[in-house]
Amino acid sequence: MEIRKKIDKILGSTLAFIMAVMVINVLWQVFTRFIVGTPSSFTDELARYLMIWVGVLGAAYISGKRMHVAIDLIPRKLSEAKQAKLKIFVNILIIIFCLAALVIGGFRLVYITYVLEQYSPALQIPLALVYLVIPISGLLIIFYKISDILNKQLF
Repeated sequence: MEIRKKIDKILGSTLAFIMAVMVINVLWQVFTRFIVGTPSSFTDELARYLMIWVGVLGAAYISGKRMHVAIDLIPRKLSEAKQAKLKIFVNILIIIFCLAALVIGGFRLVYITYVLEQYSPALQIPLALVYLVIPISGLLIIFYKISDILNKQLF
């Protein structure tokens, strides 16, 4: 459980840092557009990429904190033993989805954009770096769900 707390702290700090950079970036964009009169060329693109990272990493963070949205109509009608089995089944489905869509699909996307040498127009950073958040988030969610199953902390 100790490693989970460390990952939570690192992930939470990373999200807070990204949000702080987003605020500064947007303030700079507003300043250059309305005060200086010449809008900054990179701020819109940076804000977009930071929002992607916050959204996808935030989903992993929320999953780890077990604060995600869940429909619990069926589990409430089951006995505690069947609820536990259902929750394990749901977590296994989440693991399979994250492995297939986020980890495998995400790494394929990162690889393709890296091989094709795609760069962002304004920042000139490899788009593979922007898309790298997808498999990272998938691995984090898988870690959290396996941890939940092993520690019997389901939902």
